[in-house]
Amino acid sequence: MLVMTRRTFTLGATGLAALGRLNARGKIPIAVQLWSVRKLCEKDLAGTLAGLAKAGYQGVEFAGYYGRTAKELRKLLDDNGLRCCGTHTALNTLLGDELPRTIEFNQILGNRNLVVPSLPEKYRSSRQAWIDTAKLFAELADKVRPHKMRVGYHNHMVEFKPVDGEVPWDIFFQNTSKDVIMQIDTGNCMMGGGDPIAYVRKYPGRAITVHIKEYSASKRDALIGEGDVNWKEFFAACESVGGTEWYIVEEESGAYPGLEAVTRSLQNLRKMGK
Repeated sequence: MLVMTRRTFTLGATGLAALGRLNARGKIPIAVQLWSVRKLCEKDLAGTLAGLAKAGYQGVEFAGYYGRTAKELRKLLDDNGLRCCGTHTALNTLLGDELPRTIEFNQILGNRNLVVPSLPEKYRSSRQAWIDTAKLFAELADKVRPHKMRVGYHNHMVEFKPVDGEVPWDIFFQNTSKDVIMQIDTGNCMMGGGDPIAYVRKYPGRAITVHIKEYSASKRDALIGEGDVNWKEFFAACESVGGTEWYIVEEESGAYPGLEAVTRSLQNLRKMGK
């Protein structure tokens, strides 16, 4: 895991973009969101992690912990030469007395990126609700910064459907701290009518981790590289202005069983030079 100093968190857009370019020269590492293989993880977490490492993945992003302690998870990662590039963390675990426990858990994992994957309705029911939520995330970013951590938000489709005449994704990221990670999910964004490339460019230095997911208007089970996403332009945006530190594959096509889909998607990314 990259060792970061407090100064890293105070870098502006230019500094983060430069970090993205530096990563690009050494190739941005590729992780997998474990939601992609959740059924396998439930049955055999150790074997699944071993399979992902063998396929060539360098890290994982958790979406649940399968009844394991942080120490048990860290050992499984270390045993397979994998890093934790993030956790999908419910908002309630970042609030009140839950926050110190969440910080400790992720410190053990070696994770810096606490990404909220979705929001309860009350946090997104109106334009003002989105503004209030954006301010809450800014406060959370301030609280985790001393622990060398960041908070972020991950999109589904709803964030690109106008609320009170404005796109929620813009309401949120125009009103929160620049320290808050903009975890754009390419497939979800396009399904919602958004343009992931334009958003990476619109909010420079904030796409610290991104979800690599294919979108196809005609082929529901398209793997990465087989659909409508302009991957060349997306990667160019991430590596020039996005400040991107991790590409995270999330495979939901159902095209192939088990580890095969995420393995094929990674192979397609390698063919693209990633």
